Amino acid sequence: MANHIEQAVEKLVLECIEGSDLELVDVEYVRERDWYLRIYIDKVGGIGVEDCQWLSERIGEKLDVADFIRDSYYLEVSSPGLDRPLKNLKDFVRHAGQKVELHTFAPINGKKIVVGTLKGLVDNNVVLDIDGTEVSIPKDKTSQVRLYIEF
Repeated sequence: MANHIEQAVEKLVLECIEGSDLELVDVEYVRERDWYLRIYIDKVGGIGVEDCQWLSERIGEKLDVADFIRDSYYLEVSSPGLDRPLKNLKDFVRHAGQKVELHTFAPINGKKIVVGTLKGLVDNNVVLDIDGTEVSIPKDKTSQVRLYIEF
C-alpha cells in the first residue's frame, strides 16, 4: 500500500515542480505513531523554508483533490539533509567527488561500512576512491550510500 501511495504522490509532486528549479529527491509514506507523508526536495544551492512552503501548499491542494490516501497523515516537505542517502543515478552524478559512507548487506573484505570519495555509478557499481585505490561495489550489495559528514 505504502509503495503505491509513494508512486502516486511522486507523480503529483513532479507535476507541481515542473518548470521550477526544484528537484524531487524522495517520497516516503511511513507509519510511526501516526502516518507521515514526507517529500524531500533539493535544488542547486540548497532549498529554503519558502521552497518547502511553496510545494507544501501546492501538493496539499492536489492531494485533497485526488483524495487517494485513506488514512489521516502529516505532510512534511523538507530538504533531505546533509547526510542524505544517494538513491538514483542523478544523486550519484551530482555528488561525484564528495566523500560518502557506503553500507553493505554482507561484509566485503571484512567490512560492512566503507568511506571513500565517490567517483560515480558505473554499470550499476558504486565506484569509490579509498585512500588512492579505486574500489567498485555492486549497487545491489549496498544497503545504503550516504554523504559523509566530517566533524
